[in-house]
Amino acid sequence: MGGYGGGNGIEREYRRRKKPPRGWLLVMAFALGNFVLQMGRHFDALPTWLLACMAVLVLASVVWVTLFMSRGRTRVGPDGIAVRTAVSERKRSWHDIYDIRVEPTPRSGGPSARRYVTLLYGNDGRRLGLPHLDDWQLDDPHTEVADLLTAAARHRGMTWERRPEVEARIRRRAGHRKAWERAWTGAIVVLLCMLALVLGLIVVDGEAPVVLLLVCVPLASFVVLAALLNWRWESQVPRSLRESEPPPAVRRG
Repeated sequence: MGGYGGGNGIEREYRRRKKPPRGWLLVMAFALGNFVLQMGRHFDALPTWLLACMAVLVLASVVWVTLFMSRGRTRVGPDGIAVRTAVSERKRSWHDIYDIRVEPTPRSGGPSARRYVTLLYGNDGRRLGLPHLDDWQLDDPHTEVADLLTAAARHRGMTWERRPEVEARIRRRAGHRKAWERAWTGAIVVLLCMLALVLGLIVVDGEAPVVLLLVCVPLASFVVLAALLNWRWESQVPRSLRESEPPPAVRRG
């Protein structure tokens, strides 16, 4: 059970105290089972090294999710916030924290996915996800975060007001992050298409340029998409908003 603070206390810890929705678990089990089934059907047609890489990738994903659900947590104290993920821990002092926001997740996750997550934003515009501070583990994350901000105000040493220069950094980083996400998505789509092409060539001709189609082509597509999308986003950002570092002095409340 998570030791959740309440009232006006600043000492809080958010960890897993509820199991993920059953529908989400069923979707994950179906996806994993379908992957194993498809690989089994074409086991003899695929190179051993490719099957090994896929097996390692799937196993690593399962281990990471398991570790995150058991070890992941968000600790809040007078000095700031500490976030522990599956294998690492990151800390942010209150003076480095610009805002904490509850934001909706993309609707593509399905009805069983989380609808809201909580993100910490620094003065440099970088964001950090806060594990288990979401609608899976909390009945009302909006109220919890509002209470947390109120309790943290005196420890932070400055007001929670919005600053245009930081908002600009947040928007700029969000644009580049979206560009990288779309580049990865495009590369995965290309990889799936190349995998289908490899299987077709093996069935028809008995062989296929596996390294070229499954390694070189997806990597090249990722590089091209990432460069193009980041350039397109950067060209739309006004020059006055392109600074990436916060000013040396931050106004205190």
